[in-house]
Parts: sequence; C-alpha cells; structure tokens
Amino acid sequence: MRNRNQWAVLGVAGAAVLFVLANAVYVVDQTTQALVLRLGQPVRMVNTPRRPAPGLHMKTPFVEQIVRFEKRNIALENPPQEIFAADQGRIVVDSFVRYRIADPLAFYRALRDPTTAANRLGAVSQASVRETLGRSTTSDIISARRGALMETVKQDIARQAAESRFGVEILDVKLRRADLPEENQEAVYRRMQSDRQREAQTLRATGEREAQRIRSEAQKLGDTVRGEGDAARAKIYADSFGKDASFAAFYRSMSAYEQTLANGETTMVLSPDSEFFRYFSKGPGR
Repeated sequence: MRNRNQWAVLGVAGAAVLFVLANAVYVVDQTTQALVLRLGQPVRMVNTPRRPAPGLHMKTPFVEQIVRFEKRNIALENPPQEIFAADQGRIVVDSFVRYRIADPLAFYRALRDPTTAANRLGAVSQASVRETLGRSTTSDIISARRGALMETVKQDIARQAAESRFGVEILDVKLRRADLPEENQEAVYRRMQSDRQREAQTLRATGEREAQRIRSEAQKLGDTVRGEGDAARAKIYADSFGKDASFAAFYRSMSAYEQTLANGETTMVLSPDSEFFRYFSKGPGR
C-alpha cells in the first residue's frame, strides 16, 4: 500500500513537472515573430527581422505569455471606391497595400492585432489614394503616369504609419483596377481622343513651320553660294579673256556652237561667209 502511494505521488509530481515545462518552453517558426508579455506587459521580442532567432525558447511559466505575428509580407485589399478627379471626372479604383511588421512591439502597442491593423491601415491607404488621385486628371490616372501617382501614395502612407508608430514597413501600393463609371466612359474617351488630336495638330503645325524655315534658310544659303560662284567664274573669265583676246573670241564662238547645235535639230539660214562660221573656214582663224 505504501509503495502504491509513493508511485501515485511520483506520478502526480511528474505530471506537474511536465505541465510546468510545457508552459516554460515555446517554439517560434521561421515565418513568425513573437512578443513575450509578462502579466500583460511586453518585455522582449523574439525572431524579429533585425534579430532572427527561430527555434525553441524559454519563458517564465504561468507569468509570461506569447503573442505571435506574421513575419512575411501581408497583403491588404481595399474595397473599390469612387473618386472625383481634378477634371471632375469620376473613376472607380480598386487598390491594395503590401506591408510587413517591422517592429512587433510598436505594432502591438499601436494596433494590437492584424484585424485592427487592417482597419487602421485600410482607412489610411484609402484616404491617401482618394486625396492623391483627386489632385490628378482622369487621363493621368488611367495612363502611364499611374505608377508615379502610386509611388506618391506609398510615400504618404509610409509617412503616416511612421508618425503613428504602427511598427510596419509599407512595401508597395498598387491600383488593381481603375475604371470609369459606365455612364461616362464614352464621354471621357471622346474627350481624350479630341485632346490627342489637338496635340497632334499642334505638333504637325510646329514641324511644318520649322521645315519651312529650314528650307528657306537652305535656299538663301544656296543662292548666296551660287552668286559667289558665278562672280568667281565671271572674274576668272574676265581675267583670262583680258590676257588673250583671240582666245576669248574663240571660247565665245565655241559656247555659241554648243548652245545652238546641241540638240541636232536647229535650222539656220546663214551666208557662207557669215562671221558665225569663221572658225569652220580655212585660214588663220580655222
């Protein structure tokens, strides 16, 4: 009987030890970061992005509790909202935010849990999207400038999160969808088409004026060069003819023959002893 009681006591003691040990150890996964609370007050962080330490850890049993947070990136989906752009155009946008918990202690103090974080960050991001896009035109929102607008929204959300000490890092903000309401899609598209046509006409007119200016300057330069060439040629001819009068007469006659007989169809009625053909006759002038 005494042995039986001893075994019972040992069994109870062993169970108590196991129970205490089970409450003294905990495991933190690689994708998780933990905050240790002592009587409800945070005392230390485990496996944070700055100090990774996954695995088995110890805590004071029954006094310290563990609160776990996601270490990976978290996606926050915002519901669609209608925005009035700067040109009074209406547009429906669907945005999402990606963030991660960079400081579990600050996150716990400011937001407590992921549900509260989704509500607070969702409200901040939707307000930032509405304010930023409200200062832009409809064409900017649905065109290639959307990326720059989203970068502005991201910086604004990150600033507000830092000022509020949310303990999060904003990684990305994107518009999943940016559509016009069905009742004014056609009107906006027509206005955008008209704007592009106007811009194209302005560019074509500017190009035509520039081309006309270039042609005019080129023609003026060509006339100047031709005039200078003609003057130089005339001077060379004058200098040459002044040195030899007979050569000058011969050259002028050859030029006249070339211009008159070049096409082979010229008909002339001249006297055989005409001065025009003096270089075809016999004698010193042949």
